[in-house]
Amino acid sequence: MTIDDAFMLAANAVTVIGLPFALWTYVQQARKERENEEEEAYQHLSDAYNQFLQVVLAHADLQLRSTRALPNPSAEQRERMLVIFDMLISLFERAYLVAYKEPMTPTEQRRWNSWDDYMREWCRREDFAAALEHLLRGEDPDFVAYIERVAREERETQEPKHEHI
Repeated sequence: MTIDDAFMLAANAVTVIGLPFALWTYVQQARKERENEEEEAYQHLSDAYNQFLQVVLAHADLQLRSTRALPNPSAEQRERMLVIFDMLISLFERAYLVAYKEPMTPTEQRRWNSWDDYMREWCRREDFAAALEHLLRGEDPDFVAYIERVAREERETQEPKHEHI
């Protein structure tokens, strides 16, 4: 075997073995980077929800963490409530646009389930659900359809069941 044959054999070996390995490594690295970016986006959303809860806490007189609407709110309380609900809708829409897709991997579904739970919890509040029509004007149509479906489902689960005899 000549030196030229040896170089040709080595070049073929690199092409047959090295190129697929390099391609596999690149794909794995790109997948890992995408997972890291998705985790970072989820963490930013989670931090934003925690900041939102700080706003809720700062306005404890509105009783936004209770399951019932504030009885007889003043005009000023209603205004603050609407602003806070507006902030929440904006956050929910951002979460929907960043985290929701079909189909989802198990990890993506686990992350999304947290946001779906938050939306359902807020949609169970009568005052929030009643304000949705106003709050959803101009929002992403797919998000609007999603949260309206969630609100409808939560309303249906809260309605008392009547048996017909």
